[in-house]
Amino acid sequence: MIGGILEYELSGWDLAEVRFAISPVNELTLSLRTFREPGRYPVHLPWLRATQAARAGLDTAMLRALTNEALSTPDFLTPRPYTPLTRIDDELRVVAKVGDDRLRHDLRAVHPGRLPHALRGPADEVRTRMLRALRTYWDACFAPWWPRMRTVLQADIVYRGHVTANEGVAAMFDGLSDRVTLDGDVVRVRLNSRLRSRRPTRGEGLTLVPSLFTRGASVPIAEDEPPMIMYGARGAGTLWQAQPRRSPKVLAELLGATRAGLLTALAVPASSTELAGRLGVTTPAVNQHLRAMRDAGLLTSARHGRSVLYLRSELGDALVGAGSDPDGTNVG
Repeated sequence: MIGGILEYELSGWDLAEVRFAISPVNELTLSLRTFREPGRYPVHLPWLRATQAARAGLDTAMLRALTNEALSTPDFLTPRPYTPLTRIDDELRVVAKVGDDRLRHDLRAVHPGRLPHALRGPADEVRTRMLRALRTYWDACFAPWWPRMRTVLQADIVYRGHVTANEGVAAMFDGLSDRVTLDGDVVRVRLNSRLRSRRPTRGEGLTLVPSLFTRGASVPIAEDEPPMIMYGARGAGTLWQAQPRRSPKVLAELLGATRAGLLTALAVPASSTELAGRLGVTTPAVNQHLRAMRDAGLLTSARHGRSVLYLRSELGDALVGAGSDPDGTNVG
């Protein structure tokens, strides 16, 4: 039952300073929920199976201790990312600098009763073991898949930018989650906890962080935490599954099956790496097709960090629409 509400009161230019960022350590931390309840994350079952052997060699006692039965995590492990392409090494250095009092406070907020055994002892020893466990977890279970994860997160940010430009900032907030709304200059987030708080942003702006490991919206609990909302990213359902190259028959006859499949898939922004994984085509081959279709005016492209994201142009939309059956369904 949703009972709590956190409100961010945007002041002055803060509405213009709403920005997006990707945080590797936030994803690493939120993914710890899968240690307790993997069944709540069916989208990630292929990844969990692929990393099952690697997980057996991790400090699972420590990693499990960093969540509780309600799947909450310590605020200091979900720091606000200050650059769009924050690196895991940078964020772990930030975590390493967390003071002893803050570390103990946040761990007790997650475990208000007795701390799990892995979190007991001097703060410096707990911090060292925690950082070692997180680093090993990243190297074994995240690093090989992070480029794919990051591409989905980047595509989500580009999509939110399109919504903001075309429909306005209120529509963008409404689309983040059914728990998030913008009412005037107040961003309202409904929570599972009993927390009720209204916090002015005081010129700090508001950072929106897409995540593959939350289905609703998450916020920092502590009053002094920078304004931030973590929300479920679009496209998580296709992250681990190769998709068949289905497209309208007439479109496939015109462009070929691969290009027709790519054009059909690009109703939302995506990179060549993401498309290669989704459609089962090599990345170099996908790049050749994408460049050719962009040069023909069927796609537009935009650089986001190191990635180039592609999206159907108006001409591409018209071509896909023309290849549909009169009843609106595709023949494939």
